[in-house]
Amino acid sequence: MPKLAKFSRLLSVLPLLFLAGCNMVVMAPSGDIAMQQRDLIVISTVLMLLIIIPVIFLTLFFAWRYRRSNTAATYAPEWHHSTRLEIVIWAAPLAIIIALGAVTWISTHKLDPYRPLDRLDAERAIPADTKPLNVEVVALDWKWLFFYPELGIATVNELAAPVDMPINFKITASSVMNSFYIPALAGQIYAMPGMETKLHAVINKEGEYEGFSANYSGAGFSHMRFKFHGLNREGFDAWVAQVKQQGTMLNRDAYLKLEKPSEKEPVRYYAGADADLYNAILNMCATPGKMCMSEMMHIDMMGGGGKESAENREKLQYDTRHADEGIVAPAATVPATGAPARSEPAERTDGNSMQNDMPGMPSTPGMDMQHEGHSMPGMSNGADPAPAQLNNNN
Repeated sequence: MPKLAKFSRLLSVLPLLFLAGCNMVVMAPSGDIAMQQRDLIVISTVLMLLIIIPVIFLTLFFAWRYRRSNTAATYAPEWHHSTRLEIVIWAAPLAIIIALGAVTWISTHKLDPYRPLDRLDAERAIPADTKPLNVEVVALDWKWLFFYPELGIATVNELAAPVDMPINFKITASSVMNSFYIPALAGQIYAMPGMETKLHAVINKEGEYEGFSANYSGAGFSHMRFKFHGLNREGFDAWVAQVKQQGTMLNRDAYLKLEKPSEKEPVRYYAGADADLYNAILNMCATPGKMCMSEMMHIDMMGGGGKESAENREKLQYDTRHADEGIVAPAATVPATGAPARSEPAERTDGNSMQNDMPGMPSTPGMDMQHEGHSMPGMSNGADPAPAQLNNNN
């Protein structure tokens, strides 16, 4: 028995040893949105445990109470129904499901990342004269680029914001889909090329927090991390002054060099950035000679460009923008790069290859975005519509 008791104590300590090496920031965040999400996890877990724990306990109890060697246990082979027992069995899970459904419905709307904040924390509303901090986020291969449009600065792999100030994030990507995630601040939001997602959040405690990509995006994914600084107002003003003093200019040429895939990129400061650079990245036309997505969609909305739009084909091939420089994504093959596939095409039962078995799909390299009569609803972008001379309707 002493050995059994000692072994039981060791087993009880074992989970704590595993948790000791874990970062519990999700359960102890520093931003109000992340705290509400933490509370949602706790409430959902507790509601489910109200069923799980009794079921586990009763399973063990019945196995012990009605064991074969216990001749004192009631034996009723003809028993088949109990109304009271049926009510308990069905009513308790139903009540839990209703409660979980109500919590899910409320939290889905309340914690919508596109919804502007209505409070700083559980005890403080947002003052009427508070102006939010706008930050434009771009996921590159494999680093993060942050624009502060009102401040005229930009940074790489470093983000800062004042404590108790609402932050409005606009998020996109240059090529591969990523996921923008600061566990201490709020939940993860996808960053996708040619599209814009949003996140509203606030940091309530000063400190240095980790941010990273939570979606695998290639060879440099594991090092695609950045630091998020929660600062008081004076500290944030000093940080902005440091960026302006030490930074360089981020123009189109500098961005195109920065956009090239690189790993373990150091922190960089830019004292100034082209005003329309973020919109150009969002609309996939930062590279000279490329047509912006907003222009293409405007032409599409007007009914297409007719035969004259054939010249737009080269302007709409985005996937091969670095092919002439010898920069190819590790997994890219035909038709985006012209690189052969690593395995033979699958064979159909009739002996024909399944490659190019999609009628109507373009067979030439690149991504031909110009299909007459097609539109791309729901895609958010901020650039101006196409000039009038592009609005042919032949």
